[in-house]
Amino acid sequence: MGALATLMSMAAWAEESKYNLPTPQSEVAQEIFDLHILIMWVCVGIFVVVFGAMFYSIWKHRKSAGHKAAHFHENTTVEVIWTIIPFIILTAMAIPSTKAVLNMRDASNPDITIKVTGYQWKWEYDYRTEGIKFLSMLSTPRDQIEGSAKKGENYLLEVDNAMVVPVGKKVRLLLTANDVIHAWWVPAFGIKQDAIPGYIKDAWFIAKTPGTFRGQCAELCGKDHGFMPIVVEVKSADDYAKWVADQKAKTAAVTLDPNKTYSAGELKAQGEKVYAANCAACHQANGAGLPPAFPAITGSKIATGDKAAHIAIVMNGKPGTAMAAFGKQLNDVDLAAVVSYERNALGNKTGDLVQPADIKALRK
Repeated sequence: MGALATLMSMAAWAEESKYNLPTPQSEVAQEIFDLHILIMWVCVGIFVVVFGAMFYSIWKHRKSAGHKAAHFHENTTVEVIWTIIPFIILTAMAIPSTKAVLNMRDASNPDITIKVTGYQWKWEYDYRTEGIKFLSMLSTPRDQIEGSAKKGENYLLEVDNAMVVPVGKKVRLLLTANDVIHAWWVPAFGIKQDAIPGYIKDAWFIAKTPGTFRGQCAELCGKDHGFMPIVVEVKSADDYAKWVADQKAKTAAVTLDPNKTYSAGELKAQGEKVYAANCAACHQANGAGLPPAFPAITGSKIATGDKAAHIAIVMNGKPGTAMAAFGKQLNDVDLAAVVSYERNALGNKTGDLVQPADIKALRK
């Protein structure tokens, strides 16, 4: 009993230690953590027995004590023993490991299903049952990133819109990507799942306690890979229901009319917001870009040339380059606004305006 109590107390210490895995916040994470601790102690036991026997033999049978090395070619009994014992140990470790892996893959009967799409360099969350969809992007201030301000507590681990889920409910994630391979990784939930263009991979978790849990993209995905955090807020059932209602009301309030003809001022104002959120990371806030990988918007042939070609490259991207396709990410109003902004700001003055109707016509 004393040994068992000691192991349990050491496991509790390990759970809170900053040198170990983070405290598990889901059933899957708890299984992974328990398996980690179990195998660690198995390895410790093997180390103690093997090295203990080795050092005892070295000391007990040292030459200075008058011992001479034994000469023999084989010992069937010893060979059988050192084959059977590792087999038993590996089998004992394989049983809980297999159980944990099978449980990780069982995403059946979810309470909530969320489609997660990775983009360079943001996440889109689509709540399939609630009808809520939004983008989640890094919200760390630019001056912190550039080193002109003190770094905050959650530097590069904060977003403008967090994923929100209820406590105690099974959440199924359908993961894919729009451009390159990403990976959705939240250690507290025991999840690291690749998001691959053209494929749907699933994962699941049940959050045990309310709180805020953070992760990152764990697959090198380009220039701003390190600027692609994940934040999950776990709320009570009542708070989650309130959040869903607030999101639906917010979406209805901010939805712009795709059938309206907007003024130059309205398009530029909305376009500036869209540009800052989606384009400035590569083309820079002032439009100067980072040539040759990220060409300048200011004075570019695209932004000052044929309007249809400009719309086409924003909507469809450019294969073989870092230019992503925004046709599926942005609505007609935002696409019209950002193209109008790029053609009439950042040092460009074409006088051309693009209306949502122009974008709608090209989608057909």
